[in-house]
Amino acid sequence: QVHIVESGGGLVQPGGSLRLSCAASGNFFTIYTMGWYRQAPGKQRELVATITSGQNANYADSVKGRFTISRDNTEKMVYLQMNSLKAEDTAVYYCNGVASGSTPRWGWGQGTQVTVSS
Repeated sequence: QVHIVESGGGLVQPGGSLRLSCAASGNFFTIYTMGWYRQAPGKQRELVATITSGQNANYADSVKGRFTISRDNTEKMVYLQMNSLKAEDTAVYYCNGVASGSTPRWGWGQGTQVTVSS
């Protein structure tokens, strides 16, 4: 089991940037694909970015070119750099392992709120 704590959210104006951090504890973190999910009010949780243990990244079309996921296996950290933020990026962002079918591998952390508003 891996325990996850997300941080770095906040209120930002459209066009601004934020960097989210995910601290993971537990064994075998380095072998898993990790991802950032988000859930906007009234919507289902969606997977927006993934990164494999070998540092291969993939993105949802809605964030491609604006978001960058990265990981530090030594420190057991995962990051999401978010640029050119839009109002529709407003959501609670969650970090988790990503299993087959984009399903989360572990239980959810508390998430971190990102609000994009002028």
